[in-house]
Amino acid sequence: MNDEITLAFGHPSERAKALAGDPPPDRISMTDHRREVEIGAFQAERGVTQTVQFDVVVEVATRAEQAVDDVDRILSYDTIVEAIDAALTAERVNLLETLAARIADRILTHPLATRCIVRIGKLDRGPYVLGVEILRNAPAGRKRVFLPQDAPHPRIVFLAATAIARPDLPVMLDQLEAAGAPVILCVGRPETDAPRAMHLMPQRRIDLLAIEQAAWVLASRDARCVVVDSRTELDWAMRHGQISVWAPSKLVLDAHDGPAASVTEPFALAMWLAQAFEAREVLAFGAVPDMAMPAGLRVTLLGPTDAPPPLV
Repeated sequence: MNDEITLAFGHPSERAKALAGDPPPDRISMTDHRREVEIGAFQAERGVTQTVQFDVVVEVATRAEQAVDDVDRILSYDTIVEAIDAALTAERVNLLETLAARIADRILTHPLATRCIVRIGKLDRGPYVLGVEILRNAPAGRKRVFLPQDAPHPRIVFLAATAIARPDLPVMLDQLEAAGAPVILCVGRPETDAPRAMHLMPQRRIDLLAIEQAAWVLASRDARCVVVDSRTELDWAMRHGQISVWAPSKLVLDAHDGPAASVTEPFALAMWLAQAFEAREVLAFGAVPDMAMPAGLRVTLLGPTDAPPPLV
């Protein structure tokens, strides 16, 4: 009995250890995260904030040695913080139980999260902590999602080789930033010939690396252009107003439902990214191949030095 009481009042990480199987799963945690929150069912708790502490432990389906130092193959700490932020901004709630359940449910939409323990305590109600702790398991039958369900919808901006060299690039970036939507820049390959390989897969990598060379050339022209290759970094950049330049190799080669191996044309890859990220529109500066545009995707074709149109 004493062991059960100790476990009940111990830290959520201790409870997670006690519930773990053999071998125990990997866990990530966030402790002592404090926020000022308006919450509570009593009338005295309305219109005022109180200090609330969050402790969260998440069991994950992958093991650290399998993650090969790849941010897209782990559950990021940002997932926990964003789950708390989303639950707090959605609407006012009366009960800590409701808040904890919403945080856990959101975390468990991540494809690697298998079980979640959320403890929330009110720190201002007396010389003690009033709180709740819940444990939730991941729902069965989840599908891997490319981005979180509430990820921003970006503007995909494709720059052909001639558009990368436009002299007024900083002005164009100013206009894109002023529109207020997240921006992901995709680039065409350099106009120089890429090396030719004897087999399809090596050639695919060569073609993708040629695109990434152009991405770094673009990034060198303006400090706001940050070359990004992972899904996690793209999501973070969109949420924080950073302009990303997409280096396609990682996402294209790692994607479960990526483009066919024969697809290495830069504009076609930009269209795939636009669909995968549910882009609000695509702006294409400079010459693009004659191809069918994806249904439901708004694509505007522009000259290499045209100004970006207003955001629709």
